[in-house]
Amino acid sequence: MATATLTSKGQITIPSAVRSALGLATGDRIEFVELAEGQFTIIPATKSVKALKGMVSKPARPISIEQMNRAIAKRGARAR
Repeated sequence: MATATLTSKGQITIPSAVRSALGLATGDRIEFVELAEGQFTIIPATKSVKALKGMVSKPARPISIEQMNRAIAKRGARAR
């Protein structure tokens, strides 16, 4: 098990084995995600937003802002 020590400035050095397993390099960002109270996981935030391209398909037909607003209002009214 890898361990790290917290400095007086709130900094830690991520152990080499952990950096390697996460595929982290100098300058990479990481996210701390809370799983439960007092439990966090570390996730590398190394992907570009461009990697999201293509995850959601285009709608079959375009809709207007007004149509979107009506659908949102209708759903919101049902939720109450």
